[in-house]
This record gives sequence, structure tokens and C-alpha cells, in this order.
Amino acid sequence: MEIPSKYEPKEVENRWYAYWQHHNFFHSEPDDREPYTIVIPPPNVTGVLHMGHMLNNTLQDVLIRRARLLGKNACWVPGTDHASIATEAKVVAKLREQGITKSQIGRQAFLEHAWDWTRQYGGVILEQLKKLGCSCDWDRTKFTMDEDMSASVIKVFVDLYEKGLIYRGYRMVNWDPEAMTTLSDEEVIYEEIQGKLYYIAYSIEGSDEQVTIATTRPETILGDTAICINPGDERYRHLRGKKAIVPICNRVIPIIEDTYVDMEFGTGCLKVTPAHDVNDKQLGEKHQLETVDIFNADATLNAYGLHYEGQDRFVVRKAISGELEEKGYLLKTENYLTKVGTSERTKAVIEPRLSEQWFLKMGPLAGPALDAVLTSGEVQIYPQKFVNTYRHWMEHIRDWNISRQLWWGQQIPAYYYGQGPDDFVVAESREEALVKAREKSGDKTLKPESLRQDEDVLDTWFSSWLWPISVFGGILEPNNKEVQYYYPTSDLVTAPDIIFFWVARMIMAGYEYRKERPFKNVYFTGLVRDKQRRKMSKSLGNSPDALELIDHYGADGVRVGLLLSSAAGNDLLFDEALCQQGKNFANKIWNAFRLVKGWEVAETEQPEAAKLGIAWYRAAFQKSLTEIEDHFSKYRISDALMATYKLVWDDFCSWLLEIVKPPYQQPIDAKTLAEVVSLFEDNLKLLHPFMPFLTEEIWQHMAKRSPDQALMVAKWPETKAADASLVIGFEQASEVIAGIRTIRKEKNIPMKDALELKVLNVAGVSDQWDVVVMKLANVSHVEATSSAVDGALSFRVKSNEYFVPISGAVDIEGEIRKIREELEYTRGFLKSVQKKLANERFVKNAPENVVALEQKKAADAEAKIETLEKSLASLE
Repeated sequence: MEIPSKYEPKEVENRWYAYWQHHNFFHSEPDDREPYTIVIPPPNVTGVLHMGHMLNNTLQDVLIRRARLLGKNACWVPGTDHASIATEAKVVAKLREQGITKSQIGRQAFLEHAWDWTRQYGGVILEQLKKLGCSCDWDRTKFTMDEDMSASVIKVFVDLYEKGLIYRGYRMVNWDPEAMTTLSDEEVIYEEIQGKLYYIAYSIEGSDEQVTIATTRPETILGDTAICINPGDERYRHLRGKKAIVPICNRVIPIIEDTYVDMEFGTGCLKVTPAHDVNDKQLGEKHQLETVDIFNADATLNAYGLHYEGQDRFVVRKAISGELEEKGYLLKTENYLTKVGTSERTKAVIEPRLSEQWFLKMGPLAGPALDAVLTSGEVQIYPQKFVNTYRHWMEHIRDWNISRQLWWGQQIPAYYYGQGPDDFVVAESREEALVKAREKSGDKTLKPESLRQDEDVLDTWFSSWLWPISVFGGILEPNNKEVQYYYPTSDLVTAPDIIFFWVARMIMAGYEYRKERPFKNVYFTGLVRDKQRRKMSKSLGNSPDALELIDHYGADGVRVGLLLSSAAGNDLLFDEALCQQGKNFANKIWNAFRLVKGWEVAETEQPEAAKLGIAWYRAAFQKSLTEIEDHFSKYRISDALMATYKLVWDDFCSWLLEIVKPPYQQPIDAKTLAEVVSLFEDNLKLLHPFMPFLTEEIWQHMAKRSPDQALMVAKWPETKAADASLVIGFEQASEVIAGIRTIRKEKNIPMKDALELKVLNVAGVSDQWDVVVMKLANVSHVEATSSAVDGALSFRVKSNEYFVPISGAVDIEGEIRKIREELEYTRGFLKSVQKKLANERFVKNAPENVVALEQKKAADAEAKIETLEKSLASLE
């Protein structure tokens, strides 16, 4: 097979991905091997690949490819999430463009449109993952709205309801007025904004007196049903038992007392609006206050808003503050920094709203999930810093609002047969519901059409929390072969921002429905940010197009670039230059391969330098392999790549290939070539999880291989005992070579001119490495000396001193002049540092690390002066 002069990622990536798929390398079936299972965090079905997906799925692919090489039965289950809010919003927008509303066409027709949308756009992100090289078992692709997946969700709802864990409640919920649905607490993002504090005067009934309250939401005064004061506040003792009049609407409201009121905030008087604030609702219940809801579902004002009816809440805020000022009720405003809840999906400001919803009791489910992480360690979290985040949320867990006022999703399986609050049943099907309804109502003649199914759907996360079980059919058939083999899964790779939405809930579901953990390890990636530490987003224009990156740098280059900038759990500061570095690395490996394959071969004796170099590299490889295995065991994937990168770029390409390279236009001996190729193949195995396309291309070029000999299904290198002295010896030799090369560079001595090397061997270093030094530094011979050598330049490596005689090679007088100048400068520099260190105030007041740095500067300068003085003495 002809080797192209240049590595062409696009052609290579398409060819090898098709090859892997054709030979079913991604597919897994239960067998007698140890399973290694990952379930993908399902992206939104309508989503497209962004930088977060790129990082997350690259990490998963690294783990799954390494598991295959380790001989495990690797199974990576892909799929997508139906994303109720996001998908429904897209379909609603599309219909709006056609002049159609949801209510006009009804639920069934709307769902047909949603399915059409899903079929049209649903596979895009999964196809994009293939471009990245993701080796998912595509035969197992799941969608959270698949028939069996939906059936699992409904079955779990019914089961939890029958266990008394799911209930209906009239509660204050987080309302998204744009999506027109409730949200769970975890779906609300709090943002700090610059708002205003409005000081408003309320008249006291039957007097000319007024009381002032401070509020950030003047529009809600139309829903006020009380003013509350602290019973310990002497300023307002005279108001006890009196009533106030709400401005504009003139509602007469009681003045109540409660220790809840913070006397230091605002004026110490609190307006109470039970319909629009969770704390006010609690006060309202405690003091039996009237509840006046002034908002429609879309956050416009209703009839209680009087002349503001139909206007948006923020429009009314501005208008009503003007009216209050005009009528003398608005006394002043102040700038005020406040936090507002926003919808994680639509970014709309959340409105607290009283509504009847379905809830899941989380307390009984949280116990085993908390123990699994904090006590038994059955679930390990990496990095450890997220354990406290997990603990805090689990110890303060609140019931989960699981109903959503949407049509796209699993419809809640509650069926109503009458008008009473308890006239409903919960069942997996309409037929089963009819049987239950007849039994509960005592009406055996109840007709099927009498049943009305609840209009709401379940929160999307209510399907996602079952993902590791349901993808293997473990809810519908708990004892099936697949779930028994693949569950619990091995590793979960995800972002820390869904630790509550998804990770904690999956652990709870695992113990509730399988009595065991859903995964052994959770690896949290960082969030992808730009160089200015801003989160990547389309609105900021700082998120590069993922596919364009792949097109420009190659999939392997992008994978390496992402991982080089990603430490476990820390935010990734993405820099496109790192993708260029990844591309350069790919080219370096490709060129190394072309060099090796380009050598002529002959049956000649193996040179000593080559023999020693190969022995050293085997030891260096084993040392790096041990480090890499340790990094993988601790989920330091970026560090594992860096160790591999250094091994291949520095040790293999920069050193070993130079050691074994035959003289110009001379052949290499067959033994050396075979051993170098074997070592190259071991390198490819280490590199494959990170750079699958490039490595498979080189692997297949190296020899004719059958499909079962493909690199993707090869065997990971084994850890073996290695001679550590070889690594230490090479380290010394490489520094000697670097010292000679520095002299050549500084003195402009051509590489073709051989030099002599004399060693004052204080450390007793073996002469074993002399052959390598002689070859790589073009040294004619190495000779021991018992004293300094006249007419030579010198350098130190540890306690040994090396001398390079330069008589005739350089201008001695000119060299003496240069050394004297450098000596004079270094002495001056040392004097200035010593002066600083002699200053007691500096030493006493400067930070410890600053003083240490100055001390190091002094020590380095002293050592340099000593070397320069010796070089000068030898030349003179």
C-alpha cells in the first residue's frame, strides 16, 4: 500500500469509520467477557453538536476504546432525549409561522407535527458524533419517547403512586410564562441583576396616617392581602389591629404581626402577596389570608390588574410606578442588587404561581443514594470536590414537581371519572384505568368515554432518571439477560451542572428499581469556556462550529486539542490553538511513520547505539505506561494524554528515531527495524483511544491485516518489569548531548565537524551511553580526565564536568572576550541580588516565595560565575 506524503484526515476518517461499522466493531452482545458499559448522557433530540458535547463524548470514546483494547466487552449506548420544553417550543414556533396555534389543531395533530419534527431533525447530533469518531453501539440507539421507553416511564409512575410516593398537591411552583409550564427547582437558574427598591405609602384606614413598605415588585401590590410587622418592632406598635388601604385598587387589608419580618430590611413593614411569593404564601396560610392571583399564565395581568389587564408584568411595573408617583404613593426608589430566578430553557424570569401539580416524595428515595456516595463508596465521584455538592443537595432535598403543562412527552397516566378531588385512578392503560375506576366509584356501568386522562406530561428528567435501566429493558423485564449482564454500568461521564437533574436521580432510581448502583464511577467534566473564562454560547458568538473545527484540524486534532485543555472537573478554557497543536502532533506521528517505512533494510549487525536505545525506550515506555494507567484509574484523562504525548513526541520521535537512524543513504539493520516497528505499534495502541483515525491508518499501513487484526480490536500493552537504570542513564546522556549541542550552537561549530569530549567523572557514571553520545553529538571519542582541561569549553551535568576542546574550532581571543563580558554582567547581576537580600526590610516583609526566588537567582548566578571562571582559565 502506497504511503501518502501528507496525512489527509477527511479521507482517512470517512474510510475507517465505515470500515469499523461494516465489521460491527462497535456492537456488543452479552458473552463471557467482563462487560464495560457506558450510557451516553442523551442530548436533546433537536440539538446540534456544541463544544460541551465534543468534550464529553471525546472522553467517553477514549474510555470505551481503551476498554476494548483491554479485552472487555465494551458497550456504549447512544440515544437522545425528547426534551419536552425545547422541542415543544420549536414545534410551536414552526406552527406559528404557518399561522397555526396548538389549541386550534388539538393534542393529537400537534403530536403528529412534533413527531415529524423529531424524525426530520432528531438524528442530526448522532450523525455529528460519528464525525468525531464516537464508537457507540448504534444498533442500540434509544430515544426517551420510544414505545418501550415510554412504557417504562408510565410503569414507574404507577408503581411510585401505588407506593404512596407520588401525590397531587396545590403548591407554589416555579412557573415559566414563556413555555407556559412549571419547572422543578433545579431548572431555575438564579441571576444577580440591578433592580430597584420602590418605597410605597399605604394609608391607614380611618386616619390620615400612612405606613411605608419597600418592594422590588410594585406591580404585585394589586394582589396584596395584608401588611405584616414584627411584633418586636416598637416603631409600629400603634398599628396593631388596624387596617391599611392598598393604593390604586383601594383594597382594605389587615395589618398582621409575625416574627418572620426582618426589621432591618427596607422599612421593616412587609406587603404580603400570598399568590406570588412562596414565603408570603406561608404567611397567608398561617394567618388565613385571602389569596388574590393577578397574573394570567403568560404573566400578563388578569382582571385583578384593573386597567392594566392584558399587559405584561414588566410593562405594568414601569407604568404602575409612574401612576403611584403621580398619585403621591411612590415616595422614592433606590438601586438594589437582587437575584431573580430564570428558566434554564427559555431564560424567561420565573413567576411563583399557585397551581395543582404532581409531586414525587424524594426523602424516602434519597437515603440509599446518599449512603452509596458518602458511606459505602459504591458510587465514586471524580473529582472528589463534587461529593460535598452532592451531599448538600441530597441532605436538603425537596419533593420533585414532575408534571409539566405541555403536550410533548409521556402523558400522566391519571384518569378522571368524576368532578371530586379524589375522583381519579392511576393506571398503565386506559383499559386498566376503566377497571380501577369502576371498582373505586362502585359504578360498574362506567363507560370508557367517561374517563378523562390528565392533560399534563411528565418532566423530561422523569424519563432520563431511568436511562441506565430502561435502555436495557430493565423496568419492563427486570430479569432479562441484557440488564443482568450490562447493569450496573461502569462509568458515567457528564457535566457537573446536571448533578441534581440527572446524576443524583439516576442513583435514586437505581436503588429503587435494581437495589444497586446504576454506575460505579461518575466523572464530571468541566464546562467549556473561552479564553476570557466566558461560557461558550451562540449569543456571545464565542462558540466555534464543531464540524468546522473537525473539517479544519481533523477529528483527532480536535480531540487532542480538547483534552489538552481539560483537567478533570475544572472548566476547560478552550483555545483553538490547541487543536492546531493536536493537528501538529498527528503530522509528527505521520512523518515519523514515513521515516521508518522509508528506510532501506539489510541483514547487517545491529549497532550498539541502536541496541541500547531500544532497550532504553522499552524501559521508558513501561515507566510511561505505569503513569498512564495510574492517570486512567483516577480519571485524569488529560494527564494520561499528556504522558502519552511526551512519550511519543519526545522519547520516540525526538530521541529513539535519532538513535537508530542509519547514516545518510545507508540501510538500517533488519533487527533494529523490526524492533522499532514493534515499539511504534505499541505507541499506536496507547494513542488509539485519543487519536483513533490516524492510528488505525498507520497500523493498517504497517502490515497487511485481516479485520480481526484491526487496531481497534487489538490488545492494550501489558505492564512489565523494566530496568530503571536505563532511564536514569539516558537522562544523564541526553543532558550531555544537549550540552554539546549548545556549545555547537553558541560557537557556530557545524554538526559535520567531529568534537572530542573529556569527562571529569566525579559521579562515576557508566560509559555505557558513550556510543549514543558519540552518534547524536558527533563526538569522535570520549575520554576520562582527572582535572580541568585547558583550551576547552565546559558544562556540568549533575556533579560531572564535561570539557570540549575547541582549539582551532573557534576564535580563542574572541571567545575569551565574550566570556569576560558575560562574567562582568553576571557579577553585576549577583551584586544587585545580594544587595536586595541584605535589606532586612525586604527579607522580613516580602512574601516567602519572592524571597526564595531571589535566593535562587543568587545561587544560579554564583554557579554560572564559577563555570565561566573555569572556562576562562582553561582558555587563557
